[in-house]
Amino acid sequence: MSMIRDLRAVVRPSRPSLRKDGSAYDTTRDPGTPSAVVDCAVYRDGARIDTGKPLTPHEAMRLVRRDGGFVWIGLHEPTEAEFAGIAGEFGLHPLAVEDAVQAHQRPKLERYDDSLFTVFKTIHYVEHDQLTANSEVVETGEVMCFTGRDFFITVRHGGQGSLRALRHRLQDDPELLARGPSAVLHSIADHVVDGYVAVADAVQDDIDEVETEVFTPGRKGGVSRGVDSARIYQLKREVLEFKRAVSPLLRPMQLLSERPMRLIDPDIQKYFRDVADHLARVQEQVIGFDELLNSILQANLAQASVAQNEDMRKITAWAAIIAVPTMVTGVYGMNFEHMPELHARYGYPAVLAFTVTVCLAIHRTLKRNGWL
Repeated sequence: MSMIRDLRAVVRPSRPSLRKDGSAYDTTRDPGTPSAVVDCAVYRDGARIDTGKPLTPHEAMRLVRRDGGFVWIGLHEPTEAEFAGIAGEFGLHPLAVEDAVQAHQRPKLERYDDSLFTVFKTIHYVEHDQLTANSEVVETGEVMCFTGRDFFITVRHGGQGSLRALRHRLQDDPELLARGPSAVLHSIADHVVDGYVAVADAVQDDIDEVETEVFTPGRKGGVSRGVDSARIYQLKREVLEFKRAVSPLLRPMQLLSERPMRLIDPDIQKYFRDVADHLARVQEQVIGFDELLNSILQANLAQASVAQNEDMRKITAWAAIIAVPTMVTGVYGMNFEHMPELHARYGYPAVLAFTVTVCLAIHRTLKRNGWL
């Protein structure tokens, strides 16, 4: 156990930044290496073998079969033709190969004769100054992992989720890397889930901002008129995309932590429990986000309805006040000879005074009752 005592410090030295560049590994490729291969290396006794030149997957596997160790190949969005040679070299199952090339897969764990195929959804928080109805809050990518006895292959899709920094951290801990491909699989799983935790914290801030706006009293302490419902709905859609990445992954992590597998080192397997625990906590957060946004959306619609009713009451109240002078002027606009106070000296100001008095009385009554 002393060899992996510092496992968490290696794969999780700090929470991943939300603004890191997601570019591929900075590697000079050999002309014979498929363009999708961003890094290919052989590791023996926890150390990267320096051959003096970039290796092709075939050369790397030949070294492993001759001298031992394992090969770690990283690919970015390979085509079917680019992946065909690697798949044949390592004996990958055709169904897993098809999923890895086509992408857009659900997080899962599949066991084949000589390998494990694991799919992770990576989540990146998209920074924005203000949440709008068209804001992109989370951006997703995919990392597919083939774990074998003497090889580990990662296939990445999307502009985010680079594993370059993780590879470098593992290379700085030879005792951990000496545990083989299963140590790399755990490190990637922990890295991805840590990304979920960071994104969940950022999404929480967006939800708190919207919630504050919805429940902030209106001007002069009146009823809040809410916010644009499209903003809340857009945030809810982004949370749903987050949920689709998190929820399906929980079962595979539980299987990796609970069920013995010959391709997973028993000492490494214990640490998958920690990953599953963190993932379960994030899942609870995401489900809570979804339910909270439902409540916020309903409250916002209710506030908009109340505000509309208040506007209608005010319009009705003013219509009642205006009805008095309208009625009086309507009566005096009729062309009759005998009208009240028609020829009196103070008849005109008396009628005006009467109209104003009645209007003020109605205004005072409506205001006292909360209609104005």
